[in-house]
Amino acid sequence: MGSIRFKLAALAGAVAALAALAALAVLLAVGAAERALEATVAAQQRLDLLTELSARMSDFGLAAVAAADSPGSGPRRLDEARASVAAVLEAVAQGTAASAPEGPAGVNPRERMLAHLRADFTVLDRQLTAAAAAADADAARRGDRVRGALNGFAAAAGPTLSLMVESERRGVTVAREEAQALAFRLRAGAVGLALVALAVAVALYRGLARPLLARLSEIDRAAAAIGRGHLDTRLAIGPRDELGVLMARFNRMAARLARREERVAADRAGLEQTVAARTADLTAANARLAAIDASRRRFFADVSHELRTPLTVIIGECDVTQRAPVIADADARGALATIRKRAGRMHRRVEDLLRIARSESGEIALVFQDVPLGPVLADAIAGLENTARRQGVALVLDAAQPGPVVHADRDWLRQVVEGLVDNALRHGAPLTRITVAAETIVAEPGMPLERITVTDDGRGIPPEDRAGLFARFARGDRPGPGFGVGLALAEWVVTRHGGRITLEDAEGGGTRAVIVLFRPEARDHAHADARPRAAGPPSIEAAPGEEAG
Repeated sequence: MGSIRFKLAALAGAVAALAALAALAVLLAVGAAERALEATVAAQQRLDLLTELSARMSDFGLAAVAAADSPGSGPRRLDEARASVAAVLEAVAQGTAASAPEGPAGVNPRERMLAHLRADFTVLDRQLTAAAAAADADAARRGDRVRGALNGFAAAAGPTLSLMVESERRGVTVAREEAQALAFRLRAGAVGLALVALAVAVALYRGLARPLLARLSEIDRAAAAIGRGHLDTRLAIGPRDELGVLMARFNRMAARLARREERVAADRAGLEQTVAARTADLTAANARLAAIDASRRRFFADVSHELRTPLTVIIGECDVTQRAPVIADADARGALATIRKRAGRMHRRVEDLLRIARSESGEIALVFQDVPLGPVLADAIAGLENTARRQGVALVLDAAQPGPVVHADRDWLRQVVEGLVDNALRHGAPLTRITVAAETIVAEPGMPLERITVTDDGRGIPPEDRAGLFARFARGDRPGPGFGVGLALAEWVVTRHGGRITLEDAEGGGTRAVIVLFRPEARDHAHADARPRAAGPPSIEAAPGEEAG
């Protein structure tokens, strides 16, 4: 009996019983109201029919007089009046048979009076018909006979019709009185039912709801006190019901919180000491990293400066030699042209080193435009054709001309592809073929992408070494010259384009470098989905990418 579930079930049962009682009362009231309304309407309809019958009989009498006075046109009007009276009598008979109660002998009084009225009308009709068919030439005598028949009908049927009208009027009055009495009873019943429901609601509130609400308010106040930090707050458990169990658990929770707060205070003190020690370690580590960063920046600047000066002199000497008229040998000029191309590429590499150093201070900006991909790839491999020919390596371009359009910095994209081909020539030996290809792929509906691949048939790169090759200064164990910045530069450029660059195994052996770029129509989506580090220049410790450069 003390369970809250039982109390709530009792409350729900009481509410359901009240609802069922109210529904039953409403149904009974609606049925009684419908019956009273139907009785009132039926009595009023019968009264209206009797009134109409009286009017139709008067029209019939007038038509009979007119027929006696005017034998030529009167009979047609008399027939119409007779049919009208007959129709109304039939309607009155149907209404009387459906609603009037039976008398003591099993006969409906209204039907008996209606039968007398029908008989009187039939007699009148016969008399009028006989008067109209009389051969009397005197119209006055015909009129007298008609009037005499009408007076006789009025004397015989008038009291009956008046009695029927009065009976129906009493019926209407009685029906209205019954409806008013029913309305009064319904109002009294509604008030009584409302009072009973109110009394039950008050009793349920006082017996069930108010004690529960009081205990819930006590729990709320205790919880607010715990929230303000008063962990010594406890509740009086009271009855051993569900709320009593909840209050006991609340008290245990408060005790555990108090013990935990003591442990947290002790842990906080130890944490502050640990944070102070780690802060000192981080400060020292930041100082060391700053020194390392400064050293690397100086390295880029020094190497660029030391290489730019001799390269500028070499390029200038090549220009002077090519312009000299005493050197007429075509091979010599070709060799000088090759030297100049190589010197130009080395000069661009030095510029790349300077760009990397400047990019970390935010001084570099790419110039994006819509460019066809085919000419860019053709440009990239044109400068390395002589070197590849001397090494016995075939350079193959597998791309349509002018090919699809990409949104990119033309010069930087060319340098990236040229650097990947140069890496393959320098580090991929032994090899016989390098293929630069471009194709369109669809990663998502409505998202066309362009994939550029540089594939060689050389010795390949072990999978465990690939990720580290994109770090600055990483060269792995591969032979050949270089500072280990080519792939770091390539990854930075491709990332700034909103794309990605990866290394894979080529079919049949060797290495394949893959660059994925967006088309112009997809660049808005590409910018929204670009990796976070593509938003600005990478730090000097940037990772994933490709072969060492």
